Amino acid sequence: MAGVPQGGLEGMAVLVTGGGSGIGLGCARRFARDGAHVTICGRSEERLAGAQRELEAIVAPGGSVRTVAADVTDEAAVVHAVAVAAEPLGALHGVVASAGGSESIGPVTQLDATAFRNTLELNVTGTMLVLKHAARRMVRAGGGSFVGISSIAASNTHRWFGAYGPAKAGIDMLCMQAADELGASNVRVNVIRPGLVDTELVGFVTAGGPVLDDYLACMPISRVGTPEDIAAMARFLIGPESSWVTGQVLNVDGGNSIRRGPDYSGVFRDVFGADGLRGVVEED
Repeated sequence: MAGVPQGGLEGMAVLVTGGGSGIGLGCARRFARDGAHVTICGRSEERLAGAQRELEAIVAPGGSVRTVAADVTDEAAVVHAVAVAAEPLGALHGVVASAGGSESIGPVTQLDATAFRNTLELNVTGTMLVLKHAARRMVRAGGGSFVGISSIAASNTHRWFGAYGPAKAGIDMLCMQAADELGASNVRVNVIRPGLVDTELVGFVTAGGPVLDDYLACMPISRVGTPEDIAAMARFLIGPESSWVTGQVLNVDGGNSIRRGPDYSGVFRDVFGADGLRGVVEED
């Protein structure tokens, strides 16, 4: 990016989960430009291949780019991904755990238990598995930095978002707990809570309309975020500039979190009905 100082991650190996698109890819771009050995992982090999071509075109001299297909809920796949990321230097120095998402949506009285569990599994268990195995290598190497990707839905209610908010809140506490445990080994663990970021997953919102208008009305800095906004914070937390920062949950959201969560009633009313949104269901 023009005007942004480059470099400073030379001699560092960094793993980005969910690195094939969105926030994860934005972080990988920044790390590649700044000279790191970047490994991106995700479930789609086709998407990873496209991201690799993009990153190889911008990686700074001395850095490198590699990919590994992995589902973060599969512990064996996570172990392999961490090993691949450590290969260039024999150590792993940084991780951004960006893999996440949700299958769970709707009023709490209508939530599907399987979708709820799957969402917790992807976000909380997936982050835990990456943290577990990355931290082992970081401890043995004398230190490192882990960044979890949460959401303002962890702190501000997002009505009818099902398991998503609870899952992201779980990431927050998991990472704070790990920071307390691992500080003695010089492993730092922090969390970024993005607000509304312009990715394909929320394209139906950022394209415009009442939901976007409501988001913007709740932001002191009233614009949609970009993956680069999140990447800038991740770069700080991964890099040496933040060597005395751990256990922090940092909102990068234009100030949205100091106001309230978004109003999706206009969207969900068409699906669940006005009564359904306030919890009305037929008797069991």
